[in-house]
Amino acid sequence: MISIRWSALFAALFVTSAFAQTAPTVDKNLGRNLAANCANCHGTNGKSVAEVPSLAGVPAALTIQKMKDYRDGKLPATIMHQLSKGYTDAQIVAIAEYLAKQPK
Repeated sequence: MISIRWSALFAALFVTSAFAQTAPTVDKNLGRNLAANCANCHGTNGKSVAEVPSLAGVPAALTIQKMKDYRDGKLPATIMHQLSKGYTDAQIVAIAEYLAKQPK
């Protein structure tokens, strides 16, 4: 009976440690890394030097809403409707929060 308890305990510890090792890690640079894709049109760190609007310093809520509107076809676009479909909601938030922190 004691060996069954020890076996159950070791099995529980093994399963727990397996899940702990596979827990997702939070990448503190995710927003920056994803926002690098925006640089092609919106400039490095969201600072545009052309006709395309800058995203640096724009409130995150506004960028999030626009990205979702592009993705859902609510805003007309030349390419943003296609690009925005490649991001999850969490990625859009990470991008918007990063860009909002950039100086204008």
